[in-house]
Amino acid sequence: MNFHDIESFDEQFELMNELSQCFLSRAHKVDIEGSFPYENIQDLKDTGYTALTVPKKFGGREISLYDMLRFQEKIAEGDGATALSIGWHMGIIKNLSEKNSWNENIFNKICEDVKNGSLINSAATEAGTGSPTRGGRPETTAIKDGNHWIINGRKTFTTMAPVLDYFIVSASITQSDQIGNFLIPRSSNGLLIEETWDSIALRGTGSHDLILKNVSIPEENFVEQVGREGKKTNGWLLHIPACYLGIAKAAQKYAINFALEYSPNSVEGTIIDLPNVRQKIGEMELKLMESEFFLHSVAKKWDDTDEQGRGEMGPFLGAAKLTVTNNAIKVVDLAMRLVGARSLSLKNPLQRYYRDVRAGLHNPPMDDMTIQLLAHTAIKDLQK
Repeated sequence: MNFHDIESFDEQFELMNELSQCFLSRAHKVDIEGSFPYENIQDLKDTGYTALTVPKKFGGREISLYDMLRFQEKIAEGDGATALSIGWHMGIIKNLSEKNSWNENIFNKICEDVKNGSLINSAATEAGTGSPTRGGRPETTAIKDGNHWIINGRKTFTTMAPVLDYFIVSASITQSDQIGNFLIPRSSNGLLIEETWDSIALRGTGSHDLILKNVSIPEENFVEQVGREGKKTNGWLLHIPACYLGIAKAAQKYAINFALEYSPNSVEGTIIDLPNVRQKIGEMELKLMESEFFLHSVAKKWDDTDEQGRGEMGPFLGAAKLTVTNNAIKVVDLAMRLVGARSLSLKNPLQRYYRDVRAGLHNPPMDDMTIQLLAHTAIKDLQK
């Protein structure tokens, strides 16, 4: 079955639910081995999911941000690493479509490739600069050589590196103060992947280092100049909290099923009727409800707002990410408290969920930046 052959969202969501169950069955093996979920990514390509954000004018479905987030949550219920990985690809195509910032011919070519299964992600983080959201200047360099650009540098945290077909690389342009984004095909000479990913969280994302040694690309692959006047709002980055919300839902589901089945001889029946157990389940449900309403309402607001209005949504986007991610951590903690010491077993998925949701604290935007933005907004509003 293919997402593009199904018209209704409910039917598409059911297909994603089936895929998610397959991902769940593979998640432990991927996590233990620290391997990459090749089968999961191939399933998403084969069913046409990876092309759903391609714009309609280029033959795609151009799904809404809200729909994309719902799908991403469901993927994460099966495997968080798969969800975060494919979320970058899905979001980048959606963002490029909305911002219309690339040459149309180049973007059209990328979209055609995506419809045929190609995958894309950005490579912006470097060891020497930290998170690109902090404003550090890339140490990766680009120098013009005739009608080509020569790129040199090393990027860290290049998620989905084992299967990417295109890399969007940020680089400082030599002998200028400009920073540009450069589109680099995987087939480029001098492009190497060094398998450095050893994180204890989201072990299956394949976020290895990208090494560029005198990589030569055509001048038209300088796809975008990166402005230094301030960060633009990016609704597509809500795929990040959607991932952690999905993981939290999986943790709650596991905890409830455990409580329905666990029957120690100290109680009659199972522990599901114990007040302290129900207290934890209720607290988990409250956190998930808060997260769903916040995340989904912000996504719908993005979908229903024009470009100018979206430019003012930064505080909402940051607050949604902060709230959902921190709630996810609390939900997983409550689930582990309910299940008890068994949750620390390497065979138990809760310990994986616990490690995975912690990664959300290190995805953009960072909590401290969001709080500062909210403070600035509140003060500014009062001074009007």
